[in-house]
Amino acid sequence: MRKKIVAGNWKMNLDYNEGLALFSEVINMVKDEVTGQQTVVVCSPFIHLHSLAQLAKGYDKVAVGAQNASDKEAGAYTGEVSAKQVRSTGAEYVILGHSERRQYFGEQNDVLAVKTDVALKNGLKPIFCIGETLDERESEQHFEVIKTQLKEGLFHLSTEHFEQVVIAYEPVWAIGTGKTATAEQAQEIHAFIRNEIASNYTQEVADNTTILYGGSANPKNAPELFSQPDIDGGLIGGASLKSRDFTDIVKVFN
Repeated sequence: MRKKIVAGNWKMNLDYNEGLALFSEVINMVKDEVTGQQTVVVCSPFIHLHSLAQLAKGYDKVAVGAQNASDKEAGAYTGEVSAKQVRSTGAEYVILGHSERRQYFGEQNDVLAVKTDVALKNGLKPIFCIGETLDERESEQHFEVIKTQLKEGLFHLSTEHFEQVVIAYEPVWAIGTGKTATAEQAQEIHAFIRNEIASNYTQEVADNTTILYGGSANPKNAPELFSQPDIDGGLIGGASLKSRDFTDIVKVFN
């Protein structure tokens, strides 16, 4: 059975103390209010990782992740943070290929494939982001874009390694815009992704792969989105910065 996951992406927000305060609130709410088998993953800036991982100890429903990691193992790469360094903080997950990394930092599928390999080698579970821009959707290229991102970024992996990956579908046109794909639009893409996985691996692997929706999910639209058969949770941006909103999204799976 595939995992139900709600992952928060704090992006470049919160100073050190603000992050600890928010995470403490989330942990307490999860402990008191979350009754299902869902997993909560909080992906914070690097400065928070070790302290959040320490706070998460003893809470099997809560894990910590980074928002990025280098494609380099180690060396003279000033300003970079390696997957090994991320894992040493106690983090278990890492977001790779977020649309903002693709757009603002020029990350291409070939680089992301290497990042995925390095993350897995160092014991991190990638949350691998894919998705189309508004132009790509309006020109009806979205299925081909998704297929290419999967093929070039992930489908080189062995079955054993692929099974460690979480996929996040993020319609780029719905990130930070307040727009949201309809539940039907999101389900259509999630089903397409699962079919592509089945074609490249097996139906069993596809059925066990967690696929998240990312794109302005909030407490109001999460119930309809998460009720779709191929949507296994969300990668949450803005709403993850408010403990009540984030926990209410997590509670949809109760």
